[in-house]
This record gives sequence, structure tokens and C-alpha cells, in this order.
Amino acid sequence: MKDALRLLRYVRPYLGRLLGAIASSGLLSFTYLALLGLIQPIVDYIFARGAASPAATAGKVQLFDATRRLFGGAHLPAWLADWTARFQGVSTGAAILIAALVVVLFALKGVFTYLSAYLTRWTGLQVVRDLRAHLYARIQGQSLAFFSEYPTGVLIARVVNDVGRIQRAVAGDLAEVFRLGAIVIGQAAWLFYLNWRLASICLILVPLIIYPVARLGRRLKAATRRSQERMGEIVATMKEGIAGIRVVQGFGMEEFETAKFRQALDKMQTAEKRAARVVSLTPAVMEFVGSIGAAGLILYAAQRIDAGKLSGGELATFVAALFMIYASMRNLVKIYNELQQAMVAARRVFDVIDLERRIHEMPGAEDLPPFRRAIEFKGVSFAYGKAPVLRGLDLVVPAGQVVALVGSSGAGKSTLVNLLPRFYDPTAGALLVDGRDIRTVTVSSLRRQIGLVTQEVILFDDTVRHNIAYGRSDVPFERVVAAARAAHAEAFIQALPKGYDTPLGEAGHRLSLGQRQRLSIARAILKDSPILILDEATSSLDSESEAEVQGALQNLMTGRTVFVIAHRLSTVRRADVILVLDQGRIVERGTHADLVARNGVYARLHALQFHGAGAAPQASVS
Repeated sequence: MKDALRLLRYVRPYLGRLLGAIASSGLLSFTYLALLGLIQPIVDYIFARGAASPAATAGKVQLFDATRRLFGGAHLPAWLADWTARFQGVSTGAAILIAALVVVLFALKGVFTYLSAYLTRWTGLQVVRDLRAHLYARIQGQSLAFFSEYPTGVLIARVVNDVGRIQRAVAGDLAEVFRLGAIVIGQAAWLFYLNWRLASICLILVPLIIYPVARLGRRLKAATRRSQERMGEIVATMKEGIAGIRVVQGFGMEEFETAKFRQALDKMQTAEKRAARVVSLTPAVMEFVGSIGAAGLILYAAQRIDAGKLSGGELATFVAALFMIYASMRNLVKIYNELQQAMVAARRVFDVIDLERRIHEMPGAEDLPPFRRAIEFKGVSFAYGKAPVLRGLDLVVPAGQVVALVGSSGAGKSTLVNLLPRFYDPTAGALLVDGRDIRTVTVSSLRRQIGLVTQEVILFDDTVRHNIAYGRSDVPFERVVAAARAAHAEAFIQALPKGYDTPLGEAGHRLSLGQRQRLSIARAILKDSPILILDEATSSLDSESEAEVQGALQNLMTGRTVFVIAHRLSTVRRADVILVLDQGRIVERGTHADLVARNGVYARLHALQFHGAGAAPQASVS
């Protein structure tokens, strides 16, 4: 119930249309009542070929009688009274009037059905759109630690499958809930108005339906939760298999991946079958209980007819209303089962929305002024869980300095630079930019001043131009071209089929790795941030591609404060200062020549890389 009420909060902006849908459903219920009210005159006036006085509902308001009195009144003009006099006939006149009422009522029924369904679906689609956008925005705002705990496939399943299940319930089933609910309430009230004894016999067993349906609903909810968890595993398995298709095919593991996918499908299928058993059992329970109510009605009605206290038309009206009520309730139970499954999906969606952002802004955070002086790490420590990665780092980097970070894998190099744009926050200590703790400024203003080029180049399924000017439609085309030229990318871009308007496809795989890296550098050049992070920017390139990228990087680094991570020591020789990290601590710092002469950790790393390879090649910082 809590999740259902929470979903309704998303309805608030569209409350007017939803109220219109509810009003239309109420009017629709009245048309059903009116149509059922015509059963008695059809049976008693037309089929019986004569007027019959109702035995059990005498004196009650009837649509047919009220309409005939309206057309037969003395207040009508003479020409209209002559025309409507034919309606007063016992058989033919009644048939004409009933036929006209049927046409009018079905026309009204169509109008109200359309309005109820369309307004509800329109509202539901808007609600689901807002919910999906809110969920995605929350995911986008999480830290990198969040994405290590929630695999991409699981998140895709939440955004696509779970919200899709909610959409089917909110945009589709909600309209039926309004319509069927109005029918059940209206028909039940009408039956009690006409004859409370018959109505009591018809509806006395309704409470007996609610208990088993509620019990089955809880079982269905549990089965659905397991099924949706398995769906997340399926999406994750499929994403891994497709994203790594080159490795899969290269190792001849197509059958292995297919078997793994089948295993994930089998797990979900088991959960789905449990849910199917519950869904299939519910109608049988309802029909059995309903048959008991119908049997009671038949026995009681037979006695009342023998006693002359019930007419055939009245009985037909009650039977039709009873079947309509039970049919509506059966459909409502079906929808209830679907809503139970939707509530499981809603819970999974809200679980992600409710996760506290590990990177959040302090109340009253201000924008960071343009960077001018220095970046300072003061006693900075960081740990993944209980595993320490950085231990009490102290470091001052003046503006304009190029700092290279070297060390063995796991020494903490990437973690150190990831603290600067607040992908993570230190577990101890502080990181200052121009003397201001970065936790006291807005995240957006901090990240605007940091450019990033990584080993894993991320390009989007868009044109070359839009990848360079990522998210900035206001950038003049001339600036895009200038950035591409500075990144040594203009030549291969012009050779593409549509130049800057060439679509790159998913992840830009139509380009070589060196070309993709140069586009990434062009993007960083266009951003023109005063602080730059280069994380293994050339480690995966061949010698020819590296030479092109090195020239582009040199243009990018000019006039900026740069943090460089590189395993290949040949790429950091010209850094202003080299920091050697080991087990989360800075164990050495200095220029290349100083560190080699010191014969410490850096000298050993240098000797390992260039032993037997001759003199190291000269290269600029990457």
C-alpha cells in the first residue's frame, strides 16, 4: 500500500485528467444500470405481449417507465404528443421506445468508455515517463562505487523491465479498475435499491472471495519478486555476452555463453511457473464461490415466483446484474494479480531511487570560482569497504604543473585522481582547490573545471560533431573544427563519408582505437578545463597511433594543471614532478633524472621496463 500511495504522488501534476477519467467511469456505470433496467420491460412487456406489474420492485424508479411518462405528458405540444402517443402502446410502442433507449445508451456508453480509458491511459503514460526519468536521473547521480555494486544489466532491467511492468498496470489496468469498480459498486447499490433480499443472497458470498484472493495475491507477489530478480540476471548475462562478442568468438565460447544464458532463463522460468500456478488458481476459486451464490438465488427466486412476489423480468434483471458483478469482480481480481506484480516492480524501482547518494552537496554549497592557485591533498585516506587504498597522502600541486603518478597495479593511482572530480569522497582528510574543500562547493561547478581522457575511450552513438561537442548544442561549428585540428583528428574526420556529420555507431567502433582516442582528446580540448586528468591515455595504442595521440595531448596539456597516470615510464619523463605510489602512500617524488639517480622504487621500475631494450625513447607526457 505504501508503494501504491507513493506512485500516486507522480499523478499529482495530472490530477485534473485523472478526475475526469473517474467521473467518466461513474457516468459509464449509470449507462450500465440503465441498460440493465431495460431487461425487465423487454421480458414483461415485449416477450409477454402484455403489461405486467412488477411484484418485487413496484414503486421503484425505472428508466423505461420514467421515459414513457416524459413523452406522454400533457405538457408536450400537440404535434409532439401525437407522435409520442405511439410509445404508449403495450407491445409495439414499448418496443419502439426500448429500441430508441438502447441506441442512445450504447452511444453514451461508447463516449464514456472512450473518455475513461483515454484519460486514464494518458495519465498513466505520463506518470510512467516521469518515474522512468526520475529513476534514470537518480542512477546518473550516483558515485562510481554504486556502479560497482549494481551491474549495468541489473540497472537496465530496473529502468526497462520493472518500469515497463508498472506501465502496464498504471497505463492500462488502472482504466479497467475505474470502469469495473464503478460497475460493481453501481450494480450492487442498484440491486439493493430494487430488492434488498435478493441482493443480499446475490452478494452475501462476496467477502468469501476476498480472503482466498488476498492469500493468493501474497504468494503471487513473492513469486514475482523472484522472477524479476532473475530477469535482472538475464539482462546482465546478455549484456556481457554481446559486449564481449569479440572475446567470446575469439575463444570459441559461443556455446558456453548460450548455455549460461539458458541457465539464467531456466531460473526465471521456474519463478514464472510458480506465479502462473497462482494466477491460474484464482479464477477457479472465484467461480466456485460464485456458483454457490447463483444456486442460492435460483432457489430463493423460485419460491418468490411461486408466491407471485417476483416477475420473470425482475428475475432476469437480477441474474444479468449478478453475472455482470461477478464478471467485473473476476476481471478485478485478474487486475489485482497484475497490480501485485507491478507493486513488486515498484518496490525494486523505489529501492534504487531511495539509495542515498554517496556524493552529495552540502546545504548552501556555492559554485567553485575559476581555478588559479593550487590543488592540495591534506592527510587524504580512502578505503573500499575495509580495504585501505590511500593512506594519509599530503600533496600540493601548483597551477600549471604536470604531475605524473607511477607505481605498480593497485598502488592507488586511479583512486587518487578519481577523488579530484568527486567520483569518490575521501574517508579521511580533505582535498582543497584554491583553499576550498571540494565537498563545500557544487559538484557541477567542480567538474566543469576538470577534463578527463582515459584509456577506455567512451564515444556515443551519434555524429562526430556531437561527440566532440558532447551535450553542448550551442557550440559553434568552427570551435568543433578547431578542437579536432588541435587533436590531430581533422584529417581522418574529413575522410569519413559525411565528415563531421558521420554517425559513429555504438561506442564508436567504426573508428580505430587511435582515432577514437583523438576524438576523446578533441572533446577535452573543446571543454577547455583548467585541470586535466590523463588516465593511461596511450597505453593501448600502437607506436604509430601513439605518436599522433602524443601530439594531440601536447596541445591539450598546454597551460593546464595535469595529472598523468602511466605504466610506461617513457611517457612521464618530461613531467614537472613524478610521484611514486606504493601501497597507498607516496614513497618517492622528484623529476625523472632525480628518481633514477636515487636508485629507489622508481629506478627499479625503470630498470625492469628498459632492461635489455636500450635507451628509452624520448616521448612527451601522455
